[in-house]
Amino acid sequence: MSYTNSLNVLLIDDEPDRIKALKEALHKLGHHVICHLPDTSELNQHVAETHPDIVIIDMDSPDRDTLESMATMSQNNPRPIVFFAEQQNDQRTMVDAINAGVSAYIADGLQADRVKAIMATAVAHFEAHASLREELEKTKTQLSDRKIIEKAKGMLMSHQGCDENQAYQTLRKLAMDRGQKLPDVATSVVEVLNLTNGLKRQ
Repeated sequence: MSYTNSLNVLLIDDEPDRIKALKEALHKLGHHVICHLPDTSELNQHVAETHPDIVIIDMDSPDRDTLESMATMSQNNPRPIVFFAEQQNDQRTMVDAINAGVSAYIADGLQADRVKAIMATAVAHFEAHASLREELEKTKTQLSDRKIIEKAKGMLMSHQGCDENQAYQTLRKLAMDRGQKLPDVATSVVEVLNLTNGLKRQ
């Protein structure tokens, strides 16, 4: 996603004058408001249905319900969120908003001439965090895969009286024969041997 492209915007605001000013600013930049809501109560549902590129919220301050709605959306349908707070808030409020998924938090309200730069910042932050999340998830998956493979090897060594290399080659051959990934085969082997060992103990 690039802020230089035309973005589909989901806008949340209940003040007619602010809505008009923001829509005009977005239109001048080539963006489209595809959905407008008065509050965040059904934010996740509307994001799932309309698939906006970015969410812009303009309100006095993020209350608890708003924070929960943003957190739910960020968990289920993550999008860059720009939050224009019309009231000056304390540091804690800003931190809570960022933890709920806000990519850019503007504490001095909407200023039309800054919308372009703010949206660019929000998209950049969102993409950087998305990349980091993917990397962390990949690392967790790799660690989990290694653990299950090591467990399967250990159980095969004990069950078949073979060494580590032979156990690994057994897993590898099973994976090739089944056309499966090694961690999936390892999981199956662990399940089967657990069942076998359980029957032996009965």
